[in-house]
Amino acid sequence: MTTAPEEPGRAARPRRARGAAESLGSIVLAFESVIVFLGGLVIFGLGALPTGIPSWWGIVAGTVLAVVMILTAGMLRHRWAIVLGWLLQAVVALGGFLVPSLFLVALIFGGMWAYATIKGASLDARNARLAAEADSPNGD
Repeated sequence: MTTAPEEPGRAARPRRARGAAESLGSIVLAFESVIVFLGGLVIFGLGALPTGIPSWWGIVAGTVLAVVMILTAGMLRHRWAIVLGWLLQAVVALGGFLVPSLFLVALIFGGMWAYATIKGASLDARNARLAAEADSPNGD
């Protein structure tokens, strides 16, 4: 693998610092997307959709939900993406009405999502406070 040479006089752009909520949340959503896709396959295989809806819609729904979770994981720096993550947890919980085992998936991943967003935000606030204290001279 080769890298392009840097232009003279142009410094490399530093990487954006990611907070704990963003990092933990993206991990949860990425792993959950795999489980959600497999849940779509289960809905298809069991024919769990209501009468009149072809069972292949289970695969479509699982795939679309998994892709939306992966895209949301990449956008967690924005506040709206955190809210969208909560909505995605609710959609997974609603899937439990089709396949009851999805209630367990929703409980487990919903708990991890809650921890990632709530505790991650707490850690981010603490780190920002410590960084602000480090910037001020002693005695001020």
